[in-house]
Amino acid sequence: MTITHGEQPQRKPHPRPTPGSAGYDAAFLGTSAPVPMPTKPGLIPLTYTHFTVRQDPARRMPAATAVNIDGPTLVDIARGGESWALDPRLAKDQQWGAELYSSNRLDRGHLVRRQDPLWGDQATAERANLDTFHYTVCAPQADYFNQGRELWLGLEDYILGHAGAHLQRLSVFSGAVFDAEDPAYRGAQIPRRFFKIGAWNAGPKNGGALACTGYVLDQSDGLDSVLRPGARGAAPLGPFKTFQVPVADIAHLTGLDLGPLTAADRYSVPRGARTTLGAMERWREIEGFNDVQL
Repeated sequence: MTITHGEQPQRKPHPRPTPGSAGYDAAFLGTSAPVPMPTKPGLIPLTYTHFTVRQDPARRMPAATAVNIDGPTLVDIARGGESWALDPRLAKDQQWGAELYSSNRLDRGHLVRRQDPLWGDQATAERANLDTFHYTVCAPQADYFNQGRELWLGLEDYILGHAGAHLQRLSVFSGAVFDAEDPAYRGAQIPRRFFKIGAWNAGPKNGGALACTGYVLDQSDGLDSVLRPGARGAAPLGPFKTFQVPVADIAHLTGLDLGPLTAADRYSVPRGARTTLGAMERWREIEGFNDVQL
Protein backbone atom coordinates (compact mmCIF):
# COMPACT_ATOMS: atom_id res chain seq x y z
CA MET A 1 0.00 0.00 0.00
CA THR A 2 1.45 3.37 -1.05
CA ILE A 3 0.83 6.30 1.29
CA THR A 4 1.27 9.85 0.04
CA HIS A 5 2.58 12.62 2.28
CA GLY A 6 0.11 13.46 5.03
CA GLU A 7 -2.13 10.48 4.28
CA GLN A 8 -2.89 8.03 7.09
CA PRO A 9 -2.95 4.24 6.50
CA GLN A 10 -6.45 2.84 6.25
CA ARG A 11 -7.52 1.14 9.47
CA LYS A 12 -8.15 -2.56 8.97
CA PRO A 13 -10.94 -4.45 10.73
CA HIS A 14 -10.32 -5.59 14.28
CA PRO A 15 -9.09 -9.21 14.10
CA ARG A 16 -11.45 -11.92 15.27
CA PRO A 17 -10.91 -15.65 14.77
CA THR A 18 -12.91 -17.02 11.85
CA PRO A 19 -15.62 -19.41 13.12
CA GLY A 20 -14.97 -22.94 11.92
CA SER A 21 -11.47 -22.18 10.64
CA ALA A 22 -9.75 -25.45 9.78
CA GLY A 23 -6.33 -24.34 11.00
CA TYR A 24 -3.22 -26.42 10.40
CA ASP A 25 -3.72 -29.38 8.05
CA ALA A 26 -1.66 -32.47 9.00
CA ALA A 27 -2.09 -33.93 5.49
CA PHE A 28 -1.05 -30.73 3.68
CA LEU A 29 2.40 -31.92 2.58
CA GLY A 30 1.09 -35.09 0.96
CA THR A 31 3.73 -37.21 2.67
CA SER A 32 3.31 -40.96 3.07
CA ALA A 33 1.79 -40.33 6.52
CA PRO A 34 0.19 -37.22 8.08
CA VAL A 35 2.34 -34.87 10.17
CA PRO A 36 0.53 -34.08 13.43
CA MET A 37 1.12 -30.81 15.20
CA PRO A 38 3.58 -30.86 18.12
CA THR A 39 1.79 -30.83 21.44
CA LYS A 40 1.83 -31.93 25.07
CA PRO A 41 -0.76 -32.16 27.86
CA GLY A 42 -2.22 -28.95 29.24
CA LEU A 43 -2.07 -26.84 26.07
CA ILE A 44 -5.14 -25.13 24.59
CA PRO A 45 -5.65 -25.54 20.80
CA LEU A 46 -6.70 -22.44 18.85
CA THR A 47 -7.39 -22.67 15.11
CA TYR A 48 -6.96 -19.77 12.68
CA THR A 49 -6.77 -19.45 8.89
CA HIS A 50 -4.10 -21.92 7.70
CA PHE A 51 -2.49 -22.21 11.15
CA THR A 52 -3.05 -23.49 14.67
CA VAL A 53 -1.68 -22.37 18.04
CA ARG A 54 -1.24 -24.47 21.17
CA GLN A 55 -1.41 -21.96 24.00
CA ASP A 56 0.23 -22.56 27.37
CA PRO A 57 -2.31 -21.03 29.77
CA ALA A 58 0.19 -20.91 32.65
CA ARG A 59 2.87 -19.02 30.70
CA ARG A 60 0.12 -17.21 28.73
CA MET A 61 2.08 -17.60 25.47
CA PRO A 62 2.21 -20.10 22.57
CA ALA A 63 4.08 -23.29 23.37
CA ALA A 64 3.74 -24.39 19.75
CA THR A 65 2.36 -23.10 16.46
CA ALA A 66 1.90 -24.87 13.14
CA VAL A 67 1.31 -23.22 9.76
CA ASN A 68 0.91 -24.54 6.22
CA ILE A 69 2.60 -22.51 3.45
CA ASP A 70 1.56 -22.91 -0.19
CA GLY A 71 4.38 -21.22 -2.07
CA PRO A 72 2.75 -20.95 -5.53
CA THR A 73 -0.39 -19.20 -4.24
CA LEU A 74 1.11 -16.80 -1.68
CA VAL A 75 -0.56 -13.37 -1.71
CA ASP A 76 1.44 -10.20 -1.07
CA ILE A 77 -0.38 -8.05 1.51
CA ALA A 78 1.38 -4.93 2.77
CA ARG A 79 1.42 -4.48 6.52
CA GLY A 80 -0.34 -1.38 7.82
CA GLY A 81 -3.41 -0.50 9.85
CA GLU A 82 -3.73 -3.81 11.70
CA SER A 83 -4.47 -3.75 15.41
CA TRP A 84 -3.51 -6.41 17.94
CA ALA A 85 -6.27 -8.19 19.85
CA LEU A 86 -6.78 -10.77 22.56
CA ASP A 87 -8.39 -14.03 21.47
CA PRO A 88 -11.98 -14.02 22.79
CA ARG A 89 -11.93 -17.82 23.14
CA LEU A 90 -9.49 -17.54 26.07
CA ALA A 91 -9.78 -15.90 29.46
CA LYS A 92 -7.67 -12.76 29.87
CA ASP A 93 -5.50 -14.47 32.48
CA GLN A 94 -4.56 -17.14 29.91
CA GLN A 95 -2.95 -14.71 27.45
CA TRP A 96 -0.71 -11.65 27.66
CA GLY A 97 -1.89 -8.48 25.98
CA ALA A 98 -0.72 -4.90 25.54
CA GLU A 99 0.29 -4.63 29.20
CA LEU A 100 3.38 -6.74 28.51
CA TYR A 101 4.57 -4.72 25.49
CA SER A 102 3.79 -1.09 26.28
CA SER A 103 6.48 1.53 27.03
CA ASN A 104 9.44 -0.83 26.75
CA ARG A 105 11.80 -2.43 24.24
CA LEU A 106 9.85 -5.64 23.71
CA ASP A 107 8.37 -6.43 20.30
CA ARG A 108 5.37 -8.62 19.64
CA GLY A 109 7.39 -11.29 17.90
CA HIS A 110 5.28 -13.27 15.43
CA LEU A 111 5.78 -16.98 16.07
CA VAL A 112 3.74 -17.61 12.94
CA ARG A 113 5.50 -15.33 10.47
CA ARG A 114 2.88 -12.90 9.17
CA GLN A 115 3.43 -13.74 5.49
CA ASP A 116 3.30 -17.54 5.89
CA PRO A 117 -0.49 -18.19 5.96
CA LEU A 118 -1.30 -15.51 3.34
CA TRP A 119 -2.21 -17.78 0.42
CA GLY A 120 -5.21 -18.88 -1.58
CA ASP A 121 -7.77 -16.36 -2.79
CA GLN A 122 -7.54 -12.70 -1.76
CA ALA A 123 -10.30 -12.86 0.84
CA THR A 124 -8.77 -15.89 2.55
CA ALA A 125 -5.33 -14.29 2.57
CA GLU A 126 -6.74 -11.07 4.06
CA ARG A 127 -8.44 -13.10 6.79
CA ALA A 128 -5.20 -14.97 7.54
CA ASN A 129 -3.32 -11.67 7.78
CA LEU A 130 -5.71 -10.38 10.45
CA ASP A 131 -5.54 -13.70 12.30
CA THR A 132 -1.78 -13.26 12.80
CA PHE A 133 -2.45 -10.14 14.86
CA HIS A 134 -3.78 -11.99 17.88
CA TYR A 135 -1.62 -11.87 20.99
CA THR A 136 -1.79 -15.68 21.08
CA VAL A 137 0.37 -15.73 17.92
CA CYS A 138 3.27 -13.73 19.39
CA ALA A 139 5.82 -13.74 22.19
CA PRO A 140 8.07 -11.00 23.60
CA GLN A 141 11.32 -10.46 21.71
CA ALA A 142 13.92 -7.72 22.20
CA ASP A 143 13.39 -4.90 19.71
CA TYR A 144 16.89 -4.50 18.29
CA PHE A 145 17.40 -5.85 14.77
CA ASN A 146 20.47 -7.77 13.68
CA GLN A 147 21.63 -10.44 11.27
CA GLY A 148 20.60 -13.27 13.58
CA ARG A 149 16.97 -12.24 13.50
CA GLU A 150 17.16 -11.55 9.76
CA LEU A 151 18.28 -15.14 9.24
CA TRP A 152 15.47 -16.38 11.48
CA LEU A 153 12.82 -14.46 9.56
CA GLY A 154 14.08 -15.69 6.18
CA LEU A 155 14.37 -19.41 6.91
CA GLU A 156 10.96 -20.26 5.44
CA ASP A 157 11.82 -18.60 2.13
CA TYR A 158 15.21 -20.27 2.02
CA ILE A 159 13.81 -23.75 2.67
CA LEU A 160 11.04 -23.30 0.10
CA GLY A 161 13.56 -22.25 -2.51
CA HIS A 162 16.38 -24.69 -1.79
CA ALA A 163 15.06 -27.85 -0.12
CA GLY A 164 13.42 -29.17 -3.28
CA ALA A 165 10.10 -29.04 -1.44
CA HIS A 166 7.64 -31.04 -3.54
CA LEU A 167 5.18 -28.63 -5.21
CA GLN A 168 6.73 -25.85 -3.07
CA ARG A 169 4.73 -26.60 0.05
CA LEU A 170 6.10 -26.25 3.55
CA SER A 171 4.80 -26.71 7.07
CA VAL A 172 6.50 -24.73 9.82
CA PHE A 173 6.33 -25.43 13.55
CA SER A 174 7.48 -22.72 15.95
CA GLY A 175 7.18 -21.83 19.58
CA ALA A 176 8.79 -20.56 22.74
CA VAL A 177 11.27 -22.63 24.73
CA PHE A 178 9.99 -22.21 28.28
CA ASP A 179 12.53 -22.56 31.08
CA ALA A 180 12.12 -22.14 34.82
CA GLU A 181 15.11 -19.75 34.78
CA ASP A 182 13.58 -17.36 32.20
CA PRO A 183 13.76 -13.78 33.56
CA ALA A 184 10.69 -12.30 35.24
CA TYR A 185 9.16 -9.07 33.94
CA ARG A 186 5.78 -7.47 34.73
CA GLY A 187 4.52 -10.78 36.09
CA ALA A 188 5.59 -12.73 33.01
CA GLN A 189 8.61 -14.89 32.34
CA ILE A 190 10.31 -13.82 29.12
CA PRO A 191 11.54 -16.74 26.97
CA ARG A 192 15.21 -16.59 26.11
CA ARG A 193 14.92 -19.07 23.25
CA PHE A 194 12.52 -19.92 20.45
CA PHE A 195 12.41 -22.92 18.12
CA LYS A 196 11.42 -23.46 14.52
CA ILE A 197 11.10 -26.63 12.43
CA GLY A 198 10.60 -26.53 8.67
CA ALA A 199 9.07 -29.67 7.13
CA TRP A 200 8.53 -30.65 3.50
CA ASN A 201 7.79 -33.56 1.18
CA ALA A 202 11.03 -35.00 -0.20
CA GLY A 203 9.25 -35.82 -3.49
CA PRO A 204 8.22 -38.88 -5.53
CA LYS A 205 11.82 -40.08 -5.95
CA ASN A 206 11.95 -40.49 -2.18
CA GLY A 207 8.53 -42.09 -1.87
CA GLY A 208 6.87 -38.94 -0.60
CA ALA A 209 8.92 -39.14 2.60
CA LEU A 210 8.86 -36.40 5.21
CA ALA A 211 11.99 -34.24 5.60
CA CYS A 212 12.66 -31.46 8.10
CA THR A 213 15.29 -29.34 9.84
CA GLY A 214 15.24 -27.58 13.21
CA TYR A 215 16.50 -24.24 14.50
CA VAL A 216 16.80 -22.28 17.73
CA LEU A 217 16.89 -18.49 18.12
CA ASP A 218 18.65 -17.31 21.28
CA GLN A 219 18.08 -13.77 22.58
CA SER A 220 19.82 -14.36 25.92
CA ASP A 221 22.75 -12.00 25.36
CA GLY A 222 21.79 -8.63 26.78
CA LEU A 223 18.13 -9.49 27.43
CA ASP A 224 18.48 -8.15 30.99
CA SER A 225 19.50 -4.74 29.61
CA VAL A 226 16.20 -4.63 27.68
CA LEU A 227 14.11 -5.72 30.65
CA ARG A 228 16.01 -3.62 33.21
CA PRO A 229 17.39 -0.58 31.38
CA GLY A 230 20.06 1.21 33.35
CA ALA A 231 20.42 -1.57 35.91
CA ARG A 232 23.91 -2.08 37.23
CA GLY A 233 25.54 -5.29 36.11
CA ALA A 234 23.20 -5.85 33.18
CA ALA A 235 25.13 -7.28 30.24
CA PRO A 236 25.29 -5.11 27.12
CA LEU A 237 23.12 -6.01 24.15
CA GLY A 238 24.47 -8.98 22.24
CA PRO A 239 23.42 -10.43 18.91
CA PHE A 240 20.49 -12.71 18.35
CA LYS A 241 22.09 -16.09 17.71
CA THR A 242 20.53 -18.56 15.29
CA PHE A 243 21.47 -22.24 15.47
CA GLN A 244 20.63 -25.28 13.38
CA VAL A 245 20.00 -28.03 15.91
CA PRO A 246 18.87 -31.66 16.03
CA VAL A 247 15.08 -31.87 16.11
CA ALA A 248 15.49 -34.34 18.98
CA ASP A 249 17.06 -31.54 21.04
CA ILE A 250 13.99 -29.35 20.44
CA ALA A 251 11.79 -32.16 21.75
CA HIS A 252 13.99 -32.41 24.85
CA LEU A 253 14.07 -28.65 25.47
CA THR A 254 10.32 -28.15 25.09
CA GLY A 255 8.79 -31.43 26.24
CA LEU A 256 6.70 -31.45 23.06
CA ASP A 257 5.77 -34.66 21.26
CA LEU A 258 7.19 -34.05 17.78
CA GLY A 259 5.86 -37.29 16.30
CA PRO A 260 7.54 -38.22 12.98
CA LEU A 261 9.59 -35.00 12.81
CA THR A 262 12.47 -36.35 14.89
CA ALA A 263 13.09 -39.29 12.57
CA ALA A 264 12.76 -37.07 9.46
CA ASP A 265 15.56 -34.68 10.53
CA ARG A 266 18.09 -33.88 7.75
CA TYR A 267 20.65 -32.33 10.10
CA SER A 268 23.83 -34.31 10.82
CA VAL A 269 25.34 -33.72 14.25
CA PRO A 270 28.96 -32.57 13.85
CA ARG A 271 31.46 -35.41 14.22
CA GLY A 272 32.93 -35.61 17.70
CA ALA A 273 30.09 -33.68 19.34
CA ARG A 274 28.93 -34.85 22.74
CA THR A 275 25.73 -36.87 22.71
CA THR A 276 24.17 -35.13 25.72
CA LEU A 277 20.89 -33.58 24.63
CA GLY A 278 21.17 -29.83 24.35
CA ALA A 279 24.99 -29.78 24.40
CA MET A 280 26.15 -26.80 22.33
CA GLU A 281 28.61 -29.00 20.46
CA ARG A 282 25.60 -30.52 18.71
CA TRP A 283 24.38 -27.13 17.52
CA ARG A 284 25.69 -25.23 14.51
CA GLU A 285 25.53 -21.45 14.68
CA ILE A 286 24.46 -20.15 11.30
CA GLU A 287 25.67 -16.76 10.12
CA GLY A 288 24.25 -17.01 6.60
CA PHE A 289 21.94 -19.24 4.62
CA ASN A 290 24.92 -21.06 3.12
CA ASP A 291 25.53 -22.52 6.59
CA VAL A 292 22.12 -24.25 6.62
CA GLN A 293 22.15 -28.02 6.09
CA LEU A 294 19.08 -29.35 4.27
